[in-house]
Amino acid sequence: MSLYCGLACRRKVLWCSRLLSTYVTKARYIFELKEDDDACKRAHQAGAFYLFHSLAPLLQKSEQQQYLAPRYNLAELERLLGKFGHDAKRIEDSVLIGCSEQHEAWFALDLGLNNPPSTNACLQKPEMEAELKGSFTELRKALLQLNVKDASLLSTAQALLHWHDAHQFCSRSGQPTKKNMAGSKRVCPSNEIIYYPQMAPVVITLVSDGSRCLLARQSSFPKGMYSALAGFCDMGETLEEAVQREVAEEVGLEVESLQYSASQHWPFPNSSLMIACHAAVKPGQTEIHVNLRELEAAAWFSHEEVATALKRKGPYTQQQDGTFPFWLPPKLTIAHQLIKEWLEKQKCSSLPA
Repeated sequence: MSLYCGLACRRKVLWCSRLLSTYVTKARYIFELKEDDDACKRAHQAGAFYLFHSLAPLLQKSEQQQYLAPRYNLAELERLLGKFGHDAKRIEDSVLIGCSEQHEAWFALDLGLNNPPSTNACLQKPEMEAELKGSFTELRKALLQLNVKDASLLSTAQALLHWHDAHQFCSRSGQPTKKNMAGSKRVCPSNEIIYYPQMAPVVITLVSDGSRCLLARQSSFPKGMYSALAGFCDMGETLEEAVQREVAEEVGLEVESLQYSASQHWPFPNSSLMIACHAAVKPGQTEIHVNLRELEAAAWFSHEEVATALKRKGPYTQQQDGTFPFWLPPKLTIAHQLIKEWLEKQKCSSLPA
């Protein structure tokens, strides 16, 4: 028996170490590509490239009408660049966005940004789409029709490409900055200041009074959609302080307790780190005072109302009385996850002991 237990434990340790070593070697490999320009350039040889045009990814439609993100190897990309009138050195404008467990590096290249003045990329875009048998589609419109892997990779790619496009000059010297091969930083040659891609931290909070959750909408939201409260963290704030302030500012309530849930990178409009939390207010202090500078409306919703809204499927069309049905953010968003977690917790608490 002891021998069997020993063997079982050893197998478990070996299995865990194999998983760990796969992740660690992958992380170390990506780190090497970020730090070593020559290593990154060599990775181009066996790498795969995703294409963008003016921050819109190249997508193709599957038979099931889902979006697919095609990839190209180096030889295919060089051939395409030649056909589109671009120099092969444009490949060095690509950014590293990840790699496979087999260390196939993945890159993204935007064919519409940073073009020399002699290249009229706008005129070439339809020709590119015809040659590539796809279309450069705005990521926000396509995100919910992509698989999880492509959605994550393309979000990372767009965020990085956008950051590089917006940080081509040093804020101190005004001189052009230079991207490293992987796109993990930019350096000002005149003063050696290093700029790293950054995300803005945003707290997104689902407030509850125990039996109901508070949802709100901005005027920019699609008609009928309500979501959790969200706002940028102010300089110097902790996560807890940001949640308390946002809830107080937007709906006039005081948070009694909060619990961290999860986080999500969100590329729109300028790359944010969404930090999701559940917050509770005292049951006797639930009167909402909407800050109309921030929100169009806010209200408490029951378990039944939220459960019904989660089951509702789009498109959400106007009803006969002129209103739109109450619906919630799509599954891919962390707001949806927060709301679903709250609903599950309510179900569990209502079960008999």
